[in-house]
Amino acid sequence: MDSPNVLLIHCHDLGQYIGCYDVDIETPNLERLADEGARFANHFTTAPQCSPSRSSLFTGCYPHVNGLLGLAHTDWELDTERTLPQRLSDAGYETHLFGLQHISESPENIGYDEIHTAGRLSPNVAPELHSVNRAADVADTLSQYLNSGLNSPFFASVGFFEAHRLETDEPDEEEGAVLYGYGDRYDADDPDEIEVPGYLPDEPGIREDLAAMRGMVYAVDDALGTILDALESAGLEEETLVLFTTEHGIAFPRAKGTCYDPGVEAFLLARYPPLIDGGTVYEELVSNVDVMPTVLDLAIGETPADIDGYSLVPLLDDARTYSPRDRVFAEITWHGTYNPIRAVRTERFKYIRNFWHNPRVFLPNDVYASRAGKEVRGRYGRPSRVFEELYDLESDPHERENVADEADYEQVRAKLESTLATWMHETDDPILEGPVRPDDYDEMFDGLE
Repeated sequence: MDSPNVLLIHCHDLGQYIGCYDVDIETPNLERLADEGARFANHFTTAPQCSPSRSSLFTGCYPHVNGLLGLAHTDWELDTERTLPQRLSDAGYETHLFGLQHISESPENIGYDEIHTAGRLSPNVAPELHSVNRAADVADTLSQYLNSGLNSPFFASVGFFEAHRLETDEPDEEEGAVLYGYGDRYDADDPDEIEVPGYLPDEPGIREDLAAMRGMVYAVDDALGTILDALESAGLEEETLVLFTTEHGIAFPRAKGTCYDPGVEAFLLARYPPLIDGGTVYEELVSNVDVMPTVLDLAIGETPADIDGYSLVPLLDDARTYSPRDRVFAEITWHGTYNPIRAVRTERFKYIRNFWHNPRVFLPNDVYASRAGKEVRGRYGRPSRVFEELYDLESDPHERENVADEADYEQVRAKLESTLATWMHETDDPILEGPVRPDDYDEMFDGLE
């Protein structure tokens, strides 16, 4: 099998909120990709926030291993140069960046041969740098490149801003600031006509924000269609691995910024006709830390020994033996504030370890300062979170009933506590040594140790 071209498409804050994951929304191009390729039903990210999760996607390492424990536009940078585009470039691929990346303030350090478009993720610049029209612009640029004649296989990272929240002109009178929403350039749905996910309260602000977000989802879907059409026009469908994913759950309470399933779940679609049968659904637990070794396995026939992920090619290829994961790990350390959490999830159970006194449910700023956030601020702020959480996902899929202190679950709790501790020690998690400090925040911890 020849080395495939690789087209990695990614967007913001979308979780599994698309039609082929049983959500009541029409996303025909995403469903087209799933029908022509594979859908990973139980794909989870290493972090419920942008930069750390993306760092795993592009390095094959957990955030606390590659050094990106917070957002790339604040105080954090990757602690490695061995990114996916760098490794592929070294192997003879032409590597290209289209759109956002948000794992470094200096995209030229990531290892791309050519940067066509790039932009810092920040709500105050997002309308200028990333809009629904931007998707078409990136697709047009990509199409021109694909039709210019290729001298070697290519890797292209295509990043869209949608579906990240934006600052609006609507005042938040309680906070003396403005609310975050989804902008008026997208066509919202009727709030009364949509289904509210079971982990969210059915309140007007939740419905209004969900309805508005769906306009961004349609923009993402349209963008995907434009890119798939460009690939088809260039005659490269059969020889290109197409991957489409997002970095964490939707920007709503109990999702983004939390290690509950809605925070770390993400769609993952893959199409590569020589290997993947159309319409395949994989139920195995997979992590976005597995994407990089999967690409390298297909592209160069080997995976690095110095990463944390595992190739999924043996799962796709009946001629090889796949050893399924029995657990995935997730973490968050910094997101605007210090919020250290580590978690392990098996097919049935979720164990969460909290390391700091914080509100019961963390709300990132763009969630807190939203209509949806206003609905839950009081109930999610108090009491303070407990240090251990255990959920039986079979009987409690929305992670409402913490059974960590129940005698019937003591063996499960002890086993998962040990599993998480072992992982933290084996990966040299810095949180084991005490509070993790960004360079500019040392003064916050004076006297704590």
